[in-house]
Amino acid sequence: MRASDTLYGIAYEHGLDYRELARWNDIRNPDLIHAGALLRLRPPNAAEPAAPSAMEPPQADPASWAWPVRGRLIAGFNEAEGRKGIDIAAPHGTPIQASADGRVVYAGNGLRGYGKLVIIRHSKSLLSAYAHQARILVREGDPVSRGQRIGLVGDTDADRAKLHFEIRKFGRPVDPHDYLPS
Repeated sequence: MRASDTLYGIAYEHGLDYRELARWNDIRNPDLIHAGALLRLRPPNAAEPAAPSAMEPPQADPASWAWPVRGRLIAGFNEAEGRKGIDIAAPHGTPIQASADGRVVYAGNGLRGYGKLVIIRHSKSLLSAYAHQARILVREGDPVSRGQRIGLVGDTDADRAKLHFEIRKFGRPVDPHDYLPS
């Protein structure tokens, strides 16, 4: 780990729940981790995970996903350029909706650069993230349905009012357009 790493960030990058990661590593305070420490990324005594197939179809088809906010697309997905999601400009306070059914696994502001953030787990392999919120309307552990309000557009850790939206499959960013309706 680097000095700038957080348990929340490491969990998010690997598609894990930070509470499970803390439990697997006997970390009592998730806000306190030490640079140079090695972290277990799967449960103790877990079998070696099978590598996900690159050809595996999405876990949820685009018909079951919805756009998280009404607004103007101002930045598209381009992993090669470091854009891990899409940015949608919308007026401050515009409602943000869950894009698909799932459970809130993170709601807070512990990931540098994301401001107030909600992360929803949709399946074992899929997460969605909703960043820069002015206000979060859900709590960790809450079940959510597609279309349910989860927050309000804001500009926390951003240069303007917008929603930064990511979808991660097995911890890797994927293009949200592959899931969202046209």
